Order: sequence, then C-alpha cells, then structure tokens
Amino acid sequence: MAPYIGTATSRIDGIAKVTGAAKYAAEFNVPGLLHGSVVTSTIAKGRITRLDTSAAMRVKGVIDVLTHENRPPMADNDQAYKDDVAPPGSPFRPLYDDKIKFNLQPIALVVAETSEVARFAASLVTVEYEEVAHVTDIFAARDAAVPIKPPASPVGFTPPKARGQPNRALARAAVRHEGEYYVPIEHHNPMELYGATVIHESDGKLTVYDKTQGVQNVQRYLCGVFGMKPEGVRVLSPFVGGAFGSGLRPQFEAVLAVLAARALERSVRVVLTRPQMYALGYRPAMVQRIALGADADGTLDAIAHDAVTATSQFEEYFRQETGWSGLLYKCANAKYEHKLARLDLPTSCDMRAPSAPTALFALESAMDELAVALELDPLELRLRCYSERDQNHDRPFSSKALRECYRQGAEAFGWNKRNGAPRSMRDGSELVGWGMATGIWEALQMPITVRIALTANGSAEVACATSDIGTGTYTIMAQVAADMLGLPLENISIKLGDSTLPNSPVEGGSWIAASVSNGIATTVAAVRNELLELAKKVPNSPLANAAPDEVKLADGMIVDERDGSRSVSIADAMRHGGVERIEQEETTNPTADDSRARNTHSAVFAEVKIDEEIGVIRVTRVVSAIAGGRVLNTKTASSQILGSVVWGIGMALHEETLIDHKLGRVMNANIAEYHVPVNADVHDIKVIFVHEHDDSNPLGVKGLGEIGIIGVAPAIANAVYHATGKRVRDLPITLDKLHP
Repeated sequence: MAPYIGTATSRIDGIAKVTGAAKYAAEFNVPGLLHGSVVTSTIAKGRITRLDTSAAMRVKGVIDVLTHENRPPMADNDQAYKDDVAPPGSPFRPLYDDKIKFNLQPIALVVAETSEVARFAASLVTVEYEEVAHVTDIFAARDAAVPIKPPASPVGFTPPKARGQPNRALARAAVRHEGEYYVPIEHHNPMELYGATVIHESDGKLTVYDKTQGVQNVQRYLCGVFGMKPEGVRVLSPFVGGAFGSGLRPQFEAVLAVLAARALERSVRVVLTRPQMYALGYRPAMVQRIALGADADGTLDAIAHDAVTATSQFEEYFRQETGWSGLLYKCANAKYEHKLARLDLPTSCDMRAPSAPTALFALESAMDELAVALELDPLELRLRCYSERDQNHDRPFSSKALRECYRQGAEAFGWNKRNGAPRSMRDGSELVGWGMATGIWEALQMPITVRIALTANGSAEVACATSDIGTGTYTIMAQVAADMLGLPLENISIKLGDSTLPNSPVEGGSWIAASVSNGIATTVAAVRNELLELAKKVPNSPLANAAPDEVKLADGMIVDERDGSRSVSIADAMRHGGVERIEQEETTNPTADDSRARNTHSAVFAEVKIDEEIGVIRVTRVVSAIAGGRVLNTKTASSQILGSVVWGIGMALHEETLIDHKLGRVMNANIAEYHVPVNADVHDIKVIFVHEHDDSNPLGVKGLGEIGIIGVAPAIANAVYHATGKRVRDLPITLDKLHP
C-alpha cells in the first residue's frame, strides 16, 4: 500500500462541504429554536443612562430583550472570564453593566421566534448615553504609550535583550538607513459569520455549536462565566468557515446565546452581522522605527527596532513585534523597544501569523532601502547578512534551509534578469518592478491527547478535540493514522471539534499539524504494542519473540521490520485474542528543549506592473519558496500558501480598517468597503516546498498555516519602489500614495 504522508491527498471532508452536508455553527436546527439579534452601542466610551426596550417588546414574535439590567447572573470576577489564550488584563464581559468600552459593544439581545423579527425589533431599542472623551487613533495615543514589561500571563512576548553597543555602532556605520513604517488596523473577514446555536436539553444541560478554534477553550470559558459544571456544557464545532485567529478566544455570540438559553430555558441561536464582527479582535495598528547601520560591503553593524502597537484600555495584547531580525540577520549590535498604545477599541488579537507580517513589512522594507543605499542587490545583501544562529538567544536552529529557499525562489522567478535601477524595466505602458523579502515563523508543538479505536474488521476511529478551521486537519489526521496503522485511508474515520473528546490546545500558531500528527504516532505505538501482545498468542506465532520497536503495522498486518515475511494479520491477532476492539488514549508532551530555535522560513519574490499615469498596481507574479519541514499533504499545504499569498497581496494593496476618530466608529465595517483581493487581483502564484529535514519531533513536521503570508507585503512594497522609485512606508499602497 503506497504511503499517504507527503502526497497530494484530496480533503476527506471535501464532498460534505461542496454538497452542503457539512454543518456549521448556525446551521443546527431543533424544534422551537429562538433567534437572538444583538443591539450594539453607538458611542466609543461612557455609560448607558437609559435603555428603552418597550417598542421592541411590543413586536409580535418577540420573546424577551436581555440587557445588563435583567440578565441572569454572571460571574463577577476577571478570572472567570479568562480563557486559555487571554492576554493580561480584565477581559470584556458582555452585557455585564452600563459601562461602554468601545463602539459596537453589545448592549442588548432581542430574542424572537424568527431572526427577521429579532433584527427588526432590535432596531427599535433606544439608548441614551453619558459620553466621555475617547481616543481611537494610535498616533494620538503614541506619546502616552507604555513599554511592555514581562507579563503576568505566559501569553505574550517581551522584546529581546539588547546586545553589543548599538548606539555607538549606528553612529560609526559607513552606511545608515532610518525609517518609520506604518501598518493600519486590519480586521478578519472570514466567510462564515460568527454564530452560536445553543440547544437547551430537558435536564438543563447545554449543547453549544459555536464558531471557534478551540471547543474546550469555549467550554471552560462558559463554565467560568456561568458557574456551570463541565458536564453541563458540551461545545461542538465540526466545521469552521475561516477564522485566522479571530476564533482563538471565545467571542460574545456564545455568551449571549447561552445567556438567553438559560434565561428562557429554550434553545437559542445568535448570529452576528458582518458589521458586528468589527467589534471582535483585529490585527493591531503598528508604528515602527527601524535604524540599520552597515559597513560598505553590506555587513550589518547595528539594528535598532522600536514598535508601538494598539491594544484596548482593559487588556494588554501584544506579540513579538521587534525581535525577528535576530533570527534572520547576523548583527553584533542590536536594541529593541516595544510599547503599547491604549485605545478605546476592543482588544486586538491574533491574525494569521500575529506580529510577523507587520514587523517584517518594516524590517524587510528597511533592508531593501539599505540595499539601495549600498548599491547592492537586495538578495545579495540578505545572503551577506545570513545568520546561522538565533542571535536573540545565541543558539543554533533545529533546521534552516533559507539559503535554499533564496536559491530556488530566485531561479524560478528569474531574479538574475533584474535590472537594479528603479524605473528601468517596462512592459509597454506599464512600469515593471521586482522585489523580494524574507519570511520567518515559529515551529511549535503543543501537548495533545489522541484516542484511537481499532476494530477487528480493519477500521479505526481517531478522536481529538482539535479543530479544523479549513486547513485540512481532518485529512492530515486520516493520512497519518492510515500510514501508521497500515490501513487504507477510507478505513479511517476522524472525530474532532467536540469538547468531550481528548484534550487539545486551540488551533493556532501553526502548531496543530505537528502536535496532532505526532500525537497520533504516540497513540498508534500503544495500539501496536497491544496488538503485538495479541499476535504473540497466535499458535506458532512468527512474532513470538519480537519486541515492540521491531515491528510495524502495514497492509493490515503486524510485520517484523527485519524480516517482512514474518507477520500476523491484525484480524488474526484480535480473533485469537478474543477482542473485537482495541482502544488506546495517549498524551504527547513535546520534549522541553530550549537549546535550539525552531522556525519555518520563506523567500518571497514579487513582480508588479504599474500604470505610470494613474498608478494602478497589479501583482502579476509571486514565487514563494517555503522551508517548513516535512510536508504532510502537498495539496492542502499548497492551498495554505496560495491563500496566504493572496492575503499578503491584500495587506500590501487593499486592507485597512478606517475609523472616524471623532465618533470612534469603524466606517467601512463591511466587505464592500473593507477591500480584499478579488479574482482580478490574483495572477500567477508559484509555491515551492524546499526539502528540509528536522528532528524536533519524530515526524519532522513544522506547520505551514502562517509562514505563507509573511514577507509578501514587503516583497510587493519593494517591487513598487523598484518600478517607480517611490518608497511607500505606510500600508496599504494605494494609487494616491504613488501620486500625492
């Protein structure tokens, strides 16, 4: 039987998705289901002085309107509202009191017989406020930003320690570059709206279908908020229509749906509108200053990287914004500073590869500007500054095939044909620009538990509470299990997205592929060991003296790895052992080893063509070369990188959350005016997977969900400079910035 790992295997859930058989959180129906519509605040800061629900209550079909004044009891302490990935601070409490912390904050829930009636009645709720001054502009809050200190929570990252004498090295550098770079707030816009369907059981227990990246995280959160026992709340999320980090933390639709279900003792569904999803987290705005100093030959002497990022007034969300240079470029002198600007907005949150696309937009643009100052090819500069060690912690990499990414990416792109002078390349009436940049992300593995049940007929069920957020987790779990159990792929069934299943972390950080696949390997070993004991009981067993590490499962058999002719079929072993089912559940805890840095890497090459008269930019080609360890499924992996590149195009040219700072309100809270790339914006994208062996885990898996977006925006920005001679340091790059 040919191996499944490493092949282009189609999604095992694909048919269910394209036929509509796959159900999402807001598609589970029961008799008597009620519908909730959220009323949101129209001010950014203050308190509610009067909330009139009488007109809404008079609408036929309205059951109730819940507010902070009449809701059921909720927890009154911050700890109860903490979730598995909560940042330091005081988490937001939906419908808790009269205080308004941000515009679009949920302040009431209208519950009715139909969603249409609920939405109409919600429009009749009137609210009066006492407003206080607010600030939603990062530039207005910049001077008051405070440096990040070591967090009380393990979530978050402080800047690396300074090394060498950066100030002196910058002053003495033969060539210097200094610039300020800005990335605006960007909002998640997954296709599936956030929704929760809460089924109120006859015994008072709740079954919650929620859009989330972590069912057990949501379950624990709901138990904390409502003081419920774990056995009283089951959370399921079998399919997710995109999340990209917005579903790592529990969102308020689940709280409101549970609140209504408990108050009315009825099943309730709450689905947010597209504008209301702008009240959830977002990629924070970031202002960065980077100073680089180099010798005339391109050797980096000094790096100074400062960042100011946005968070809410009530929580301190941050990630590693400034230290990526220490993982990419050799430099003896460096200093970093990261500050938080508190705004009257919801707490910012993880968005695909949090911190890296924004930080590397600045770093890789600055490196390109330094290359221009040195009159050096941008790729050559990166090769001269290549680092073989993580300089932030002075340790080697578990693997780093970035040089090969540069080589293969440049060759596929045709980089050697590039004329380095700005405005020197044309295609008819269009200016042509070629730019490149580097990407880097973490390669992590988290503790996880997997249960496998093997039956005598050669079928296996693999169960874990992890989520599939559209990346193909169902499929890679089946591939790994099929190979390791020696069974056909169609004999494997996958159960996930259920809080009652074995423990899993939230699906984020590109760690689930590595975690769950190695978790399957651990549990398969336990299944194999039990099978071997049964096989030894077979009369005249050829495996009577075999040790567990001397056998493998292949083609429905337990096989001696030293001599393939010595084997016992799984069916015979189980029949002679008198068992119809073998079930094993094992927890895999990655070995704690800080002696090496674990990262994925990429080299991104981009071509733009720009209409010289009106400045319209087209990204006509992108080559992305990825070093991400062992690739489990080349088909789904390629899709991940393709989607990431498209998002990088959006980041570079389209995406920007626009806030009226006088109102503190998002003005383009829809996908008509919040621009994202469409088909006409996406042209040729080539993905290259560079072979890379990594022994950080038994399967050599690193994870690919996020590395694909990192480096795309600066590659495009650098190409725009090459085409026009105009350096744009604030995203998105729009035609007005090329023709001010």
